[in-house]
Amino acid sequence: MNAVEPPLGPPDASVTPRYAGIATFARLPRLEEVRRADIAVVGVPFDSGVSYRPGARFGPSHIREASRLLRPYNPEQDVEPFAAQQIVDAGDISANPFDLAEAVEQIGAAAAELSADGKRLLTLGGDHTIALPLLRSVARRHGPVAVLHFDAHLDTWDTYFGAPVTHGTPFRRASEEGLIDLSASTHVGIRGPLYSRQDLRDDERLGFAVISSPEIESEGLPRAIERMLARLGDRPVYLSVDIDVLDPAHAPGTGTPEAGGMTSRELLAMIRTLRSVNLVGADIVEVAPAYDHAQVTAVAAAHTAYEILSAMRPHPPATPR
Repeated sequence: MNAVEPPLGPPDASVTPRYAGIATFARLPRLEEVRRADIAVVGVPFDSGVSYRPGARFGPSHIREASRLLRPYNPEQDVEPFAAQQIVDAGDISANPFDLAEAVEQIGAAAAELSADGKRLLTLGGDHTIALPLLRSVARRHGPVAVLHFDAHLDTWDTYFGAPVTHGTPFRRASEEGLIDLSASTHVGIRGPLYSRQDLRDDERLGFAVISSPEIESEGLPRAIERMLARLGDRPVYLSVDIDVLDPAHAPGTGTPEAGGMTSRELLAMIRTLRSVNLVGADIVEVAPAYDHAQVTAVAAAHTAYEILSAMRPHPPATPR
């Protein structure tokens, strides 16, 4: 953006109450209201890939509603994210709820079209299935990316009931398709029971290191951050946040909750350190409002999105591959 045409941000809360008007993310302008955008927040209300509790299709609107209270200045990162770049709400991507394969193609095509001019996407899910088409779109522009994956679960399983694409398989498919950097990708917050020891062996073979939730507790947050940043290095990074990385006390509104998770304070602290890396895209998934209480999960997701946008500092445009 040039000095003559500064970014258009949210309306003044002392003039227009936060609870009034259309609930775009953080009350940001819609895509059609600006000439160009650097970052687009886009929803994917889709949850046909879930294996347990449904409802994440209502996640994008739930997060947007909770984001009304976000303010322009982020003191922890010392940045005004909505003034530094033009950030917009691009609405929702429509996907066939009755045909998972077609939905994945629709999501990928829409993401590619939306980012064709170089804008980065922060996608609000939806279930974790959507990470696969989003990674396909990002990898076409940047090549294999370092995936930083916050989650209670590995999501590198092979199939469910013979289905190769579900919310538990996106990173296995992404690894097999050559979309991820096998030397730099990382899970953070993993915990809970697995099917067998082979799950961990397969996950390592697919290119992931693990910083588990128990390790964060025993080694401390600074050490976890050090390990995470060392693993990412200077690669282009795609960030995927499953809200169930948080303990159910901090995020009850999700489909597959696991006890013993991170606090929202720990998650936000780790994301703030990503201002030093090249974030080329991100998603926040698995917010299911039917199981939420007093917007606890939505508030956590909205603040997570805010810290991601604050960390997405301007970067030189990538060369399409």
